[in-house]
Amino acid sequence: MRAVSTKAQVRVFAALEQIRWELPFPLLGLDSDNGAEFINDELVRYCDQEHITFTRGRVGRKNDNPFVEQKNWSVVRRLVGYGRYETQRQVNQLNALYAVYRLYVNHFLPVQKLVAKVREGSKVKKIYDGPKTPYQRVLDSDQVSPEAKRKLRAIHAKLDVVELRRRLDELLEQLTPSKQW
Repeated sequence: MRAVSTKAQVRVFAALEQIRWELPFPLLGLDSDNGAEFINDELVRYCDQEHITFTRGRVGRKNDNPFVEQKNWSVVRRLVGYGRYETQRQVNQLNALYAVYRLYVNHFLPVQKLVAKVREGSKVKKIYDGPKTPYQRVLDSDQVSPEAKRKLRAIHAKLDVVELRRRLDELLEQLTPSKQW
């Protein structure tokens, strides 16, 4: 997650580069929502040049990337709501909050992944795997290098879930939107 003050390409690209730099492994794909900041030829060319698979929703088809939209709610909106954050100070506060929340979500909040859908008559039964944190899923993956896993383990060893939660609460208390929707 990264907050930007405008949808200008230069700001979106700067945020994307910062995210790539912070990742413990190479970025292989980018799945965007239908925002105008993502639906542009510059981003497509950038992804082609950097060998990043780029998927995006089609205009007017809000459910093309439903998992992106779902994460917008489950991760972003549930944390900060639908307030409007317009000033550079607020953008900086959001980014400080997101930096802590990223560690909290990825290292300590387990999620279940859909494994299969089985049709039983007219009903579809969804089958999920066991809950794991994104951190655990990366460690379990044979697609991630041992060096990247070492880096992640070093980061994880320094984290304290209680301290992260305290810091999150502190940052949330300081965050005030310009106006509510």
